[in-house]
Amino acid sequence: MKRILIFAIFCISALGMAQVNDGSQQPKTEYKKRVLEATEVDFLMSYYAQNGEHAAVSGGIGDEKLTDITPTFVVAVPLNSDDVLTVDAGISAYTSASSSNINPFDGNKPASPFSDSSGASRSDTWVNGTVAYAHSSDDRNHIMGGHVSVASEFDYFSIGFGGSYTYLFNEKNTEIGVKANVYLDTWNPQYPIELRPGFSYSNIAGEGTYNPYKYEKFSDLGRNSYSLSLSFSQILNKNLQVSVFADIVQQKGLLSTPHQRVYFEDEPDFYIDDFQLADDVERLPDSRFKIPVGARLNYYINQKLTLRTYYRFYTDDWGLVSHTASVELPFKINDKFTVYPIYRYYTQTAIDYFAPYEEHVSTEDYYTSDYDLSEYNSNQFGAGFNYTDIFTSFSIWKFGLKSIDFRYGHYSRSDGLTANIFSTAFKFLLD
Repeated sequence: MKRILIFAIFCISALGMAQVNDGSQQPKTEYKKRVLEATEVDFLMSYYAQNGEHAAVSGGIGDEKLTDITPTFVVAVPLNSDDVLTVDAGISAYTSASSSNINPFDGNKPASPFSDSSGASRSDTWVNGTVAYAHSSDDRNHIMGGHVSVASEFDYFSIGFGGSYTYLFNEKNTEIGVKANVYLDTWNPQYPIELRPGFSYSNIAGEGTYNPYKYEKFSDLGRNSYSLSLSFSQILNKNLQVSVFADIVQQKGLLSTPHQRVYFEDEPDFYIDDFQLADDVERLPDSRFKIPVGARLNYYINQKLTLRTYYRFYTDDWGLVSHTASVELPFKINDKFTVYPIYRYYTQTAIDYFAPYEEHVSTEDYYTSDYDLSEYNSNQFGAGFNYTDIFTSFSIWKFGLKSIDFRYGHYSRSDGLTANIFSTAFKFLLD
């Protein structure tokens, strides 16, 4: 795959150079502004830390402490006046108390859902790479693009590809866009340790013999996702811009998470130390149909203050319905510095197959105790700071600094989960 991506980048670059250097083309007398004047390099970094007591790995109870750091580079290269090649590469490195309890018995302390294990599943790294290509027409009213992507983690591998088309008209005051994406994922299931072949412990406590009779491995390890997105944007006047969007998403395949335990209220309980052994793993339907619909409204109040609002409605055939609303108020201190408060509200219903710890029964076909699929609402308060210098007066080697953006958010959920999110972004122009 690495060789294929390198070859694709080489071919696209060669095509762009050929379009520039082909001597058979007649020179144009009219000047055409480049879509991207110079190579842009973005460096993004985020840090996320959360706490909670409803870990899905241990069936809806247990420590949800998690930390994640995500550095990302995005490089946009103008191949010629009309074409831009973008390469996006990032990693996400995390440590998680709950995922460590896929095997809670490999540590040097008594096993418990409210303490983490020191095993290999305690931490992992997700890696992702995307190569995108965009072509703009001479009048800049038509933009066509495509991308391929690869992502990998300890328990899955994903390949994605897609395309987009954007049409601008009405003196570029109106914009219509369509996007299509396909993601083909393959799981490498990491089942709870007590459900794996060869598991044997002499200190199991409980009445009778531990025998999770409903458990069996998943036979289909693929998950395919298909999405179609439509968008419409309109500048209504010099102060107001509105955009709306709608998506259709279809997923097929293994939509359950194989390492998330479920406990039945009509089955006996078995323990090693203070950790309860699984009755089964999460079981969810092998298809899901999603429809998100939303809108943005940006209003320019005056030279100092702008209002940015966002709303999204979501529904799917698992019974989940959600509403998201957010608002930002960027305040321009001067030509270079802007600050903005941020607020986001979210609420959702539970899916049809959710129940808390030990409230499922063994006669059900589908079940999960993942609180991400439960009924809850959340609030996020935060603030951001932006520095922009279009003249890039400050440089590092051959890179001129165009902008810096920093954000902080505090997130709280009605089920007790809390999190803090720090993110920063640097944009450079290559001289």
